[in-house]
Amino acid sequence: MTLKNKSIIAALLSLIIPGAGQLYKKAYKRAGALFLLTASAFVTVLWYQHKEWWFAAILIWLWVVLDAYQFPKNSITVLPILLWLVMAYGIGWQVTEMDPTAIFRNQERASIILKPMLRPDFTRPRTESLTSYVDIQVPCSPTPPLAERTNGNGIKMSVSPNCANLNEYVTLNVTGFWPEYPATMEWHSPIGAKSIHEEFQINPDGNGTLLFQVKPIVNIAAPDQTLPQMHRIVVIQSKPLGGIDISETGGHILRGIYETLSVALLATLIGAILAIPFSFLAARNLMSSNPIMRIIYVLTRTVLNIVRSVESLIMAIIFVVIVGLGTFPGMLAITLHTIAALGKLYSEVIEGIDSGPIEAIRATGANWLQVVRYGVIPQIIPSFMALTIYRWDINVRSSTIIGFVGGGGIGFYLYQWILLQDYRSVSASFISIAIVVMLLDFFSARLREQIR
Repeated sequence: MTLKNKSIIAALLSLIIPGAGQLYKKAYKRAGALFLLTASAFVTVLWYQHKEWWFAAILIWLWVVLDAYQFPKNSITVLPILLWLVMAYGIGWQVTEMDPTAIFRNQERASIILKPMLRPDFTRPRTESLTSYVDIQVPCSPTPPLAERTNGNGIKMSVSPNCANLNEYVTLNVTGFWPEYPATMEWHSPIGAKSIHEEFQINPDGNGTLLFQVKPIVNIAAPDQTLPQMHRIVVIQSKPLGGIDISETGGHILRGIYETLSVALLATLIGAILAIPFSFLAARNLMSSNPIMRIIYVLTRTVLNIVRSVESLIMAIIFVVIVGLGTFPGMLAITLHTIAALGKLYSEVIEGIDSGPIEAIRATGANWLQVVRYGVIPQIIPSFMALTIYRWDINVRSSTIIGFVGGGGIGFYLYQWILLQDYRSVSASFISIAIVVMLLDFFSARLREQIR
């Protein structure tokens, strides 16, 4: 059979089954790769039902047919891979419903979030404050309660009318505040979210009036916006005393950062200690002298890979259910993930050491423990310390995220502030986390340089 006839048969076979022609020409690896490339393209288009991408899958198939005809002269596979990547990216864009313009469409919502974030709540001027509140029903029920309240210190607040529907205007009246000092009105939803902020002036007689609109944002978190609920209008008046204090949010941030660093440090220390014995059992060069040791090696590697594949956030959720909220479940989750991650990294360090000292010590008749003590440990200490410091850096970041599921630390406070829409506190926590991470990164890099 001539070479041309053989190429025609190969092309026809690949037209029937992608890669069959390459298989006919005994290019087995190429046949398998091109079959998987073509099949995955058709399955992806069929699964996600984006019919406009059929052309890419068909072009890949036609290229496979042409390759079967020309192979081995034409061995360039860039075109089908490029087509597959373009198709995958295009379908991924559609599946994820990416719409960058959505960021700019709702400018009112963006303004509500971003403007407070430009004024992070970490410190505050030292002040003396007066605070009072009055409850108001939104939306109105047939018989709304009276929106009026008098404090024991003589402050009286009332709202007219007694209730409000969305987009309606209400009038706030206050008496008994400090004369000629500005006051701030905050709207608190039933879950404590702050949405409306208005500043107004108190008159020389201690009275003040504010007319404002009840914007739809006040009810955005309500599961049923037609159900009447009691909201709270809070008025805060401050008198400067000079100097600066850490705000309430700043105190929570300092406490949360301390908890986060403590969790990361303890998890790294315990995880590194427990990872060391697993790393020796997972090192191929130490566990290949007999069948039993090879079995232990395979089992240890398998366990480390399984544990490492489960994200620490998922582990934290499980531990929160078992032991409850707090920093302890977060520490357990990060410790377990650290054991698996460092066990794998440590074992690779052990596998990369110089085998000469090991063989020399074995030649003297030393047992396994003596080989590890005198031939392995002196070579691995610097790398182990560098990896441990690097892992602590990673664990600080993980501790922040784990706080979102009740694992304590700054992440727990950050999650609460996001729920309450307190974006000044969110901004302050972002800045604090960034500063801590940058400082840790700087010092850990310097420590690793010293160790090397």
